[in-house]
Amino acid sequence: MIDSAQRLEQILTRLRALDFRITPQRLAVLRILAESRNHPTVEEIYAQVRRDFPTVSLATVYKTATLLKGLGEVLEVGIRHGSSRYDGNKPYPHPHVICTDCKQILDFEDLPLTELTRAVAEKTGYDIKDHQLEFFGICPQCRQGEP
Repeated sequence: MIDSAQRLEQILTRLRALDFRITPQRLAVLRILAESRNHPTVEEIYAQVRRDFPTVSLATVYKTATLLKGLGEVLEVGIRHGSSRYDGNKPYPHPHVICTDCKQILDFEDLPLTELTRAVAEKTGYDIKDHQLEFFGICPQCRQGEP
C-alpha cells in the first residue's frame, strides 16, 4: 500500500500535468481522498472540507470526485441503497467486502483476480477493460448486535 503523502503527490502531479487548477478547496478534497481508508461518500468529504473552508459548495466536491474518477485517480464503489463511496488510496480495481448494515467497506486483495479476469475473457471472447467485485454481508460488529 502506498503512503498517503506519496499518493497525494501522485494525484497532484497528474492534475498539474493536465493543467488543472489546484485550489485550496480542491487540495483539501484530494488530501482526504488520499489519506482515507474508509471509502468516504462525497457528503462525508464535504463535511470535512467545510471545517476549513465553510463556503465550499457540495458541487465543488462532486466535481472534484467526478474529475478524479474520470482520470482514474479514484475508484467509485457503488453501495446498494446508499451513496457511492470513493477510494483515492487504491484507485485500481480490487474487491471490497461491504457490510449491508453499517456500510463499512474493507479492501480485500487476496484473490487471484488476474487469473479470473483472463479466464472470463477467454471464455466469453470479451476484451475485459475493467471489473468491479463486491461481497455483501454483515460485519462482525453488526453481527454481535443481532439477537
